[in-house]
Amino acid sequence: MFHIFQYQPLRLITQNSLSSMCLKLMLSRPVAFAQIWKSWFSSHSLLGKKNIILMGPPGAGKTTTGRIVGQKLDCPVIDIDDDVLETTWNMSVSEKLQDVGYEEFLEEEGKALLKFSASGSVISLSGSNPMHAAGMQHIKKNGIVVYLDVPTTVIMRRLKSKQMDRIVGLSPGISLKDILQFRKQFYKRWFDIRVLCGGDVAAEVVAEKVLDAVKRYQDSELETFISTRSSHTARSTEEDSHKLYFSDVVIQGLALDGGLFVPERGLPKFTAEEWQGLIEATYIERAQVILEKCIHPADIPASKLAEIIETAYGENFSCSKVAPVRHLAGNQFLLELFHGPTASFKDFALQLMPHLFAYCIPRSCNYLILVATSGDTGSAVLDGFSRLHDADKQRIALVNFFPEDGVSPIQKSQMIGCQKENAWSVGVKSDFDFCQTAIKQIFTNSDFTGFLTVEYGTALAAANSINWARLLPQIVYHASAYLDLIHQGIISFGSPVDICIPTGNFGNMLAAFYAKMMGIPIRKCICASNENNVLTEFIRTGVYDLRGRKLISSFSPAVDILKSSNLERYLHLIGNEDGQLVTQLFNQLENQGHFQLRKDLLGKLQQDLVAGWCSDEDCLAAIHSVYSTTGYILDTHTAVAKVVADRLQDRTCPIIISSTAHYSKFAPAILRALRIAEINQNPLSQLHLLSSYSALPPIHWGLLETLKKTGNGDHQVCAADISVLMSHIETLIQNHFMKVF
Repeated sequence: MFHIFQYQPLRLITQNSLSSMCLKLMLSRPVAFAQIWKSWFSSHSLLGKKNIILMGPPGAGKTTTGRIVGQKLDCPVIDIDDDVLETTWNMSVSEKLQDVGYEEFLEEEGKALLKFSASGSVISLSGSNPMHAAGMQHIKKNGIVVYLDVPTTVIMRRLKSKQMDRIVGLSPGISLKDILQFRKQFYKRWFDIRVLCGGDVAAEVVAEKVLDAVKRYQDSELETFISTRSSHTARSTEEDSHKLYFSDVVIQGLALDGGLFVPERGLPKFTAEEWQGLIEATYIERAQVILEKCIHPADIPASKLAEIIETAYGENFSCSKVAPVRHLAGNQFLLELFHGPTASFKDFALQLMPHLFAYCIPRSCNYLILVATSGDTGSAVLDGFSRLHDADKQRIALVNFFPEDGVSPIQKSQMIGCQKENAWSVGVKSDFDFCQTAIKQIFTNSDFTGFLTVEYGTALAAANSINWARLLPQIVYHASAYLDLIHQGIISFGSPVDICIPTGNFGNMLAAFYAKMMGIPIRKCICASNENNVLTEFIRTGVYDLRGRKLISSFSPAVDILKSSNLERYLHLIGNEDGQLVTQLFNQLENQGHFQLRKDLLGKLQQDLVAGWCSDEDCLAAIHSVYSTTGYILDTHTAVAKVVADRLQDRTCPIIISSTAHYSKFAPAILRALRIAEINQNPLSQLHLLSSYSALPPIHWGLLETLKKTGNGDHQVCAADISVLMSHIETLIQNHFMKVF
């Protein structure tokens, strides 16, 4: 960075010599001088009086990295082991450890840290410093803690090669791996920034990563969001006060111009080494790393985000792997996304999103969440928001609109049974497309939303996949599935895979594409539709045509959708973020019922996506065939994807089929596929019959418990009229928030 001063250390340059050198350079090369001065000023303003505190396990490279970072910033470098502990004790760290033993050593180390103070420095902690709470609280007050996250296998290899003998806690009967795993909980407690250091990354590279991470931490201005319908001109003239950040878009849900929010600078990219460093990680650990990169700490600090992720996925999923990958047959693998409390992939977002939302909203306002569902979202969002803390439930309520006759009996039982004191389900005498369109129109009705704010102190928010916080968690399981195939020895990193997803609203498919953009080697994304195959025809022809189309009720109701909302985000992306183009296309769809992509955009789309569809008959036949040959029962949506995968895959690489729901939710169709002649209409009886098959996977625990406890219960039903929906919303606000306050 400071190559013009390479012949003498920066600390030795006097003010006069620096001034003289700068003057000569300014006169001879003014452009170069301006660039270097900007770089120098940026580096010094980066640190100020704060310390950069490097933390990590022994062997993470803290000392070497610290020296390089200090040199780049021209600031003091302090190594706690060498410069503090050994100076204080007047003996080596290993001698002290041998002298006093493990527990006393930690206490003595903590006391030394409590007496230490510095500012504007780069500090390299010892590997055991984070285990002393008081010492870390003291040093963290004036610093930014950077966690050098190195895979355990790499650390063990490094320590073995260095023959290090001063690992605190190492003793007969306790392995080095156990010590490293135990310490992770302390590192995760204290860090502000995580820097991934996979493989044999050079210290120079790690130092640059540290500087980049600190810059990001101190500048949230770079991570703003825009609407898919905003023009480049509008963005360039927008004032800073109008910038929107992650917390803003979580609350707002839908842009005021009717578009969907997307990150202005796109999603972060991971290097191959960074992805490979996550192969041994758990699902929760992968989620933390990926989401930390996507959510700025100014919106949600890393420690709080970790707490939210642990709450979402720690105990609420029946499988310890959260989203396991199971071999089905040949080169086909199932990504099981149904182990959450309501038995569908929607749980991955909706166990997390309510806590993100509760953290981001201001304390001075009430919020009513509006949801439209084609089936699985309803119970998932009701369950997710019901798990909030009681104080949050008092200021956050939810109403779920679903097509009264457009979901399976068990799905309806779930949605009705999951109603809580702050969450209700309302059946609408129409289809999902009406429910979704109505919610969009309500959000953009400024008179109505303004009235609710003034009259009741209540704002509206969305929890459908149009909300960015719903989409973001779905990226994690697509990345995790690829890493699991590596962990199982099926592929090595860099080998391509195809993804096949039953697709209606395009959110799950878009999340897979985002994972690809972030560095996961996905070759083709295969969209699988049922007989409501508008999306399939669009991908094949570039023509999105709703004219004369009526929604067909199928055995896979979650993809009984004609208007795919998240398609707008994808078209914005391949259209070079041309908001005017997106506005034109979707206005035409709204007003004329169709639009056609330009030929160049269709070419881009078909490089990423392929599509197919299957009939109900083919869906049931696939369920029967797979069960007969493997003993595994697919749900109706996964069966749609299986049929399409069989038709479109070229078998040159593995294909991961997203199993988006548990078959228990669609018991009548499953029993029919298994050729059961007489089917009891009681949902609980249907599940008991299915359980007698002892199939894989077993009957879903959460679904069975919900049906046992609640039965059908009561719910409201309303006409397909937006004014009627708005009246319901106002009444629910009056009954909940006015009663609470």
